[in-house]
Amino acid sequence: MILRGLFMLARGKKTGINEFSDSMDAFTASLAPLIAFPLVGAGISAMSGQWAFALLGLFSRICAVLALPVIIYELAKRTGREALWLRTATALNWSFWMLLPVLFVAAFIAAVIVQFGLAMTQAEIMVLGLAGAYLLWYHWFIMRTGLALSGLQALGLLLFSSLVIAVLSAAPILVFPQLYAQAIQL
Repeated sequence: MILRGLFMLARGKKTGINEFSDSMDAFTASLAPLIAFPLVGAGISAMSGQWAFALLGLFSRICAVLALPVIIYELAKRTGREALWLRTATALNWSFWMLLPVLFVAAFIAAVIVQFGLAMTQAEIMVLGLAGAYLLWYHWFIMRTGLALSGLQALGLLLFSSLVIAVLSAAPILVFPQLYAQAIQL
């Protein structure tokens, strides 16, 4: 059901949102891999002796992962759409995995474009830009469909949540650049 929902939404089919459960169990299951990857990364950093960097990175990534569901919940609560937030947050969490097929398709398109004479660097920039734009549209579509928002409301939510996540993700580097420099040197 999850894969079917992801691919239906990826093609712009609103009914794909119904493939996701609105239960707390489904939501926590969608969070598990998003928390596991930063945990493993922090463990690797800690084993190399970078405890401070590992902990700071772990906390910022967990905050970034949890920010979107919190923002979705708050907007849903303020707009009287509380019943829709859990399904929407679950779909958004699972949508992370669409990065893989999108990058695969982007790499294929870049290879084809290079065969027509465009430089590899230019092809990569072009297809990564298109892939990024598509993934932003994809999140916008899930937000719009899942929370029954207007296009403009969903755009505002997308921009605000993306900004918050970017700040939370970059915070360790911005606040403690020396820790980042130490980790890079290893």
